Amino acid sequence: MSLRGPHHKICRLLIARWQVAERRDSPPSRSSEAGYTLVALLALMTLLALFATAAAPSIRQQAQREREKETIFRGEQVADALRDYYLHRSTTGRGVGDQSLPTSIDQLLEGIPVPGGSKKRQILRASATRDSLSTSGEWRLVRPRSQELIDFQRSVMVYAGNFLPQPRQQQMAQLQQFAAPQLINVVGTDSDRPPRSEGEVSADSSGPFVGVTSRSQHNSVLHYYGIDRHDQWIFTPLFR
Repeated sequence: MSLRGPHHKICRLLIARWQVAERRDSPPSRSSEAGYTLVALLALMTLLALFATAAAPSIRQQAQREREKETIFRGEQVADALRDYYLHRSTTGRGVGDQSLPTSIDQLLEGIPVPGGSKKRQILRASATRDSLSTSGEWRLVRPRSQELIDFQRSVMVYAGNFLPQPRQQQMAQLQQFAAPQLINVVGTDSDRPPRSEGEVSADSSGPFVGVTSRSQHNSVLHYYGIDRHDQWIFTPLFR
């Protein structure tokens, strides 16, 4: 029987059509798959870059917020140590005023004598002696009756509703009257202050001090008694 008749031609035509359909329905080649993967990867990287750019300011702000919280924590520890030091000195015959105040942070680190013993009680941790906001890491000392202390006193009064908080201990109340003269009228807020000159900000105070402040001159994320600038935050026991 011959296979070269019309039936043979029909079979050949069907086989040819099946081969074309198979090529059309076959999966893409490896090179095509690699191209699609590369495009998807580039799109993902672009989205990640856009997300990182948008999130960067928030991350920086959060980091600064954490440093400010740590600075406030350390500064208030220094204020507590100042109070303990002054109370000890003023009750052991040193009198009130400048003569019972420390002249350096090291004196606070040394502690105060334990009554009836030869040892000293620690009143300040070593980590609290460092300012976490400034490059140098050193606190700037604030002297009694200084203009920056008076400015801070005004801010505290504005924040407290025209009321100046009074210390609980009598000796500290006397020190407040001595170191921070009473303000009769509170006029203006922090935004009304004239900017300090570079010399006022960078100069180191010498002699007895009643508080510390940061050397950083940047604006803050947090507000401390309504103040939004680091070098205007004063940590002192006078108003606590």
